[in-house]
Amino acid sequence: MIFTRKGRGRFLDAVTGFETAVRERDGERSQQTLGQMEQHFGSAGDDQRAQAGPRLAALLPEVPPGPRALVAVMVGACVERGADARACATHVFDGLTEVLTAAGEFCERWAATGGGEFPDPNPAALDEATLQRVGQDTAVGWFTLQQWEMASVAMLNHPAVRTTLPPERRLGLLRALHAVQEASDHDFKCLRYALLVLDDEPLLALHRPTGTGYLLRMSGIGDNFQLHTLLADTLVGGGHIPGQAPSAQEAAVCRDAPGQVPTTGSFNLVTPGGEWVWNEGTPTDIPVVDGVRVLVLDPPPYQRGWPAGRFFPGMKGDLVLERVLDAEEARERLGQCLPPK
Repeated sequence: MIFTRKGRGRFLDAVTGFETAVRERDGERSQQTLGQMEQHFGSAGDDQRAQAGPRLAALLPEVPPGPRALVAVMVGACVERGADARACATHVFDGLTEVLTAAGEFCERWAATGGGEFPDPNPAALDEATLQRVGQDTAVGWFTLQQWEMASVAMLNHPAVRTTLPPERRLGLLRALHAVQEASDHDFKCLRYALLVLDDEPLLALHRPTGTGYLLRMSGIGDNFQLHTLLADTLVGGGHIPGQAPSAQEAAVCRDAPGQVPTTGSFNLVTPGGEWVWNEGTPTDIPVVDGVRVLVLDPPPYQRGWPAGRFFPGMKGDLVLERVLDAEEARERLGQCLPPK
C-alpha cells in the first residue's frame, strides 16, 4: 500500500495532539487523539514511529490508568519498528511495576470477596460487577496486565535494555509477577521468560559419552528448546562431538532468522546433580557451580522432535564456544557429576 506524505504525517500530528490533550487534562480530546494515533499508526513511516516512541513513553505517567495500557502497547509497537528501546523502557517498567502491584491487590480482594475462577485478564472481560467487587484501580491492574506484558516484552527483546536493567529491579518484577501468578493460577509466561533471559552468560557443557567439556557463552536465549538446538549446532556441527547436527536453517532460526523448522533433539540435558533440565524451561534452570552454569549432555533416552525457532521471535539469540576444556579438567568436572535420575 502506498501512502502520501500528507497521510504519513497524520500519525505524528495525532501524537502531538495527544500530548497536548493529556497535559491539558482534556479527557474527550485525549480519547479522540488516541483513536487517531491507532488509526494512522499503520500508515506512518518507521522514522515517525521512532520519533513517537520516546515521546509517548515519557507521557505514560500522565495518562490515566485505563488508556495508559493502550499507550504502552503503542510504545512497544514503535520500539518494534525502530524506536529507541532504552529511551522507552524505564517508563514502561515503571508502569508495569504499578500494574503488578494493582494486580496483586486484585488477587487479594478477589479471594476476600468469595474467590472463584479468575476472570480473563483482558480489558474486554471487565464488567460492572467486577468493578463493584474489587474496585476500579485494582480491576484495571488485572485487566490490563496482558497489555503491559506485551509492551514490556517489546522492550526486553533488546539486549541494551536487558543488560542495563538493574538486577534489583528485575528481581522485584519477577517477585511481584510470581505473587500474581501464584494467587491467580494464571501464567504470564512471556513476561516471566523475558525477565529470565540471560546475556553474556557463561555455560559449561560436559559431554558425558566422550568425557569432553566446553565453555560457551549464551545471550538472548528464550527457552531450552532454543538452547538445545544451538548446543547441537555448536558442538556437533562444529565437529567436537559425534551425532547428527541441525541443518543450517534449523540453527539460523534459533539465532536471528525468521520462522520455525522441524528439528530432532541430540541430547538429554541434565544438571550435575542428575536432575533432568527440561526443554520447556529456561537456561536459568541450569544450576550455577563455582560461578558458572554447568550442564551435562547425555544421550537422549528417546527421540524427540519440536519446531526449531525462538520463543521470542523479536529477540536474537546466540551461543558461542569460547574454549575446549583439556582432558584432565573435563575429567575432573565430570567426576563431580551424578548419573541422570
